Amino acid sequence: MTALAATRPPATDARALTQRGVELQGQGRHQDAVNCFMQSLALKIDDAFTHYRLGISFRDCGMKLEAAECIRTAIALGFDDALFARGLLVYLEREGCRWASADAEWRALETALAARPEGAALQVNPFVHAVLSDDPMLIKRVAAHYARFIQSFVTPLPPRRAQAHAGPLRIAYLSADFQQHATAQLMVQMLEAHDRSRVEVTLVSAGAGDGSAMRRRLQGACHCFEDVHGASHDAMARRIRELGIDILVDVKGATDGTLLPVLAARPAPMQLNWLAFPGTSGADFIDYVIGDAVVTPLAHEARYTEKIAQLPGCYQPNDARRARPAPARRADAGLPEGATVLCAFHQSYKISAAVFDRWCEMLQRLPDAVLWLLEWNANVRESLIAAAAARGIGTERLRFAPLLPLDEHLARLACADVFLDAWPCNAHTTAGEALWMGVPVVTVIGETFAQRVASSLLNQVGLDELVCRDAHAYVEAVVGLAGDAPRRTALREHLLRQRDGRLFDGERFARDIEALYERLWQRACAGAPPAHLPA
Repeated sequence: MTALAATRPPATDARALTQRGVELQGQGRHQDAVNCFMQSLALKIDDAFTHYRLGISFRDCGMKLEAAECIRTAIALGFDDALFARGLLVYLEREGCRWASADAEWRALETALAARPEGAALQVNPFVHAVLSDDPMLIKRVAAHYARFIQSFVTPLPPRRAQAHAGPLRIAYLSADFQQHATAQLMVQMLEAHDRSRVEVTLVSAGAGDGSAMRRRLQGACHCFEDVHGASHDAMARRIRELGIDILVDVKGATDGTLLPVLAARPAPMQLNWLAFPGTSGADFIDYVIGDAVVTPLAHEARYTEKIAQLPGCYQPNDARRARPAPARRADAGLPEGATVLCAFHQSYKISAAVFDRWCEMLQRLPDAVLWLLEWNANVRESLIAAAAARGIGTERLRFAPLLPLDEHLARLACADVFLDAWPCNAHTTAGEALWMGVPVVTVIGETFAQRVASSLLNQVGLDELVCRDAHAYVEAVVGLAGDAPRRTALREHLLRQRDGRLFDGERFARDIEALYERLWQRACAGAPPAHLPA
């Protein structure tokens, strides 16, 4: 076949153009997809689905506010999955730091949800509530709506009971993020350290390979690397059943590319929620959520549909084999040498108007300080400079950092004096990275899982003193640290010693989670139902 013959003829009607755009989205070719969707809308401007899909491509090109306008238009035109789209719209407005619009859309979303029956199966977006709401019972309710929606189109496999057997426990970790990804960065040393006489580990990988060193490291860290990318959820579930997996660990949750339909088929006799999703799954087909005494205290049991299984240390593993780079020079990071550098490297959706108010208050009280932010997308710089100006803070007080490869990112983190946490969703992976590089993290603990993670990390490194109960105490703690160079030096030295401590000990974490798996499995084999298990 000649190249000319293999070339697809151009689509000439709106529906075909939209379909071609969807195909290009699936290939990650978002700029080409945008062109198709624009051509389609030129022929049929009132197609809600095309506006929605255009928004998805703008989102994945980093143009969050442009994406928000497309999603808003799709909703106005009667887009079928309006509840899910409303959640996405709130999230996009937050990613663009357009807070007044985000608040208005949040109220509209809450009103729409409140009008639905308590036990309804709804295609909602649980992640949005998990990271933006400070109401744990609302988070649980939304997660349960979504789990019921997933169950509504999944036929479970025939039941398989837990039964004791010779040989190691067969554990499978299920994710689409087994490549260069924050989740993989956290768990890779634990995987490498698993005791193969105790557990036989399978990674069930639903994501596309990226050819990275991390992907190769993960492939070498398990007994079996099952690449199921492109398979249907039903086929994934059947493959897990064929492998005879005892415990299936969901390391994806209700995030982009969710694999909850696989778990809804109940391919394993025991199924766990761990690490990737900061809250309850809302699903009765998941038995336990793995946490710790800080993120999931047993007193919070009513906030979870799963039973709580606590690890003795922090629920979040870390990789002590990661780089230990020398600190970057401030000049190379675009930072003034004599300034107090307040680092707030957060994904932009975590930055609320209330949090930014506190940061600007610190800048007003600390005239030599600069606020160091990640330029997470195409909209962040303009939005935050305008927000700062409205609060009396000049542009020169804000410094923006580009996204960098991990080793370079770690090196520049050491330039910071204090890491400012956000709420109601804390820094998770990034907080651990800051501690690794000797930067003290100041946080505000809250009622939700997402707002307790940094507190758990700080507890593990013996710095509960940096956990604040409210925003006022948070500001005072940061201002106090900024004015106390000897204390900052002592904290940095303490944290660098903690690189050999429990928080960063992937091997010890492997032993702890293996022991927990064995406890859970023994209970199940004895016929005992899931129950809350303290560490």
